Amino acid sequence: MHIRLKIWRQENSQDAGRMQDYELAAVDPDMSFLEMLDMLNEQLLGKGERTIEFDHDCREGICGQCGVMINGRAHGPLKNTTTCQLHMRSFAEGEVIYIEPFRATAFPVKCDLKIDRSALDRVIQAGGFISVNTGQAPEANSIPVGHGVAEAAFDAAACIGCGACVAVCKNSSAALFTSAKITHLVLLPQGEVEASERVRQMVDQMDAEGFGHCSNTEACEAECPQQISVLHIARMNWEYNKLQLLKT
Repeated sequence: MHIRLKIWRQENSQDAGRMQDYELAAVDPDMSFLEMLDMLNEQLLGKGERTIEFDHDCREGICGQCGVMINGRAHGPLKNTTTCQLHMRSFAEGEVIYIEPFRATAFPVKCDLKIDRSALDRVIQAGGFISVNTGQAPEANSIPVGHGVAEAAFDAAACIGCGACVAVCKNSSAALFTSAKITHLVLLPQGEVEASERVRQMVDQMDAEGFGHCSNTEACEAECPQQISVLHIARMNWEYNKLQLLKT
């Protein structure tokens, strides 16, 4: 198949950046989206031109590093699919494909499609540690966790930190990401000891990083490749407000 590409090129964080046109012929429909970019980079190398930089690692939809905006949508046209798991058969012959990095104040562009997601790491780090006995492993039945609670915690922990929720939010809010990280520990007994302080620290760090406020448009859930529920945001707000009430 033959496709036309309009790709964001930006040499460094100080560069203004611009969209640049490319064309590719003989694209295999079974190629992944990242394999298509690899193919383009091979052609650029052959011409002695600077290759297009983009983030990726596992290419299995697990690490969350590959996210880009494709035709205005985070990760592309398919629901619950990461960029690396998107295939070229999802596009039409001769289609023009726009490819840009995720846009948010807290996600500065480093080069081309590469962004700095370290703000998300700092939100997690702000949560601190959980109190555990690091001695001999406890008997599994000594801390019973109901099946429903365990499943809910696992669902929250499924967040891969790709940042799509931030990129699609009109306010660039990280509420879905932060609430997922908070919820999976709040639900488990191991996370109860520092629960209140953890919520306060992570929410405060989220605000300090420059992420916007949640206005409940639910675009984040619609574009999340892991189907993280916005109900986690409600729990985060409840935990945070409960802490404020306990202080008064």
